[in-house]
Amino acid sequence: MKVITWNVNGIRARQAQVQELLETEQPDVLCLQEIKATPAQVPELLVNPGEYWSVWHGAGGYSGVALLIRRTFAADAPRFWHPDFDFENRIVVADVPVAGGVNQGPLRFVSVYVPNGGKDYEAKMRFFGDLQQWLAETTRTGPALVLCGDINVAREERDVHPKERKVNQIGTRPEERDLFAQVLNTGMTDVGRALDPDNSELFTWWAPWRSLRQRNIGWRIDYVLATTAVGATAVTCVSRREFGTSDHAPVVATFAP
Repeated sequence: MKVITWNVNGIRARQAQVQELLETEQPDVLCLQEIKATPAQVPELLVNPGEYWSVWHGAGGYSGVALLIRRTFAADAPRFWHPDFDFENRIVVADVPVAGGVNQGPLRFVSVYVPNGGKDYEAKMRFFGDLQQWLAETTRTGPALVLCGDINVAREERDVHPKERKVNQIGTRPEERDLFAQVLNTGMTDVGRALDPDNSELFTWWAPWRSLRQRNIGWRIDYVLATTAVGATAVTCVSRREFGTSDHAPVVATFAP
């Protein structure tokens, strides 16, 4: 099973790159964030992607998320839906019947875009807190789950390059990291960190100036999280820093069949 998450920072500017990612990586699940498109502007790629079941969730030039599920991975149409705490089109869920293998179904996939918090920090914390509570209930009673997206929190100090660290900056505050720890305590595995525990350069986002991306002076704020049993089957999880023109890199995770 291959799962990719990517904050495209505008699907209209990155449509060809998303198509390239689908063709070259052949993911079973693709989670996208920051679609930034009105219904009339959403490209055919997300409406009728051929080999994929798809849903996009957005309303205008801000926020928006999408999920694409390969039809050979899910022969029957997934159930796409949104939790009650969703606002600003920030989360979409797919319940997928999967047959065979270690990760046999049903599986639940989530594409999420947590607010940055720069304009409304309290709204960010409310959304993140609601997400944590929803995950706690879901992991207690629901199916195995893989959550992907832009969490907008650097989980640990090493998830921000030393040159980018500032005291009490949003995305690194203690209460944000404490809430992230609570998310993991619901029974979730941070797949990238679990597979590469000693790497301090797993960055996924770079400010678009001073060649920070080329120099890998960035933040790790995009994640693949999985419930424990699914996370235990993870084989690889890499940030594709060289791909695309978004300020975020795709994160590509593979799991044993």
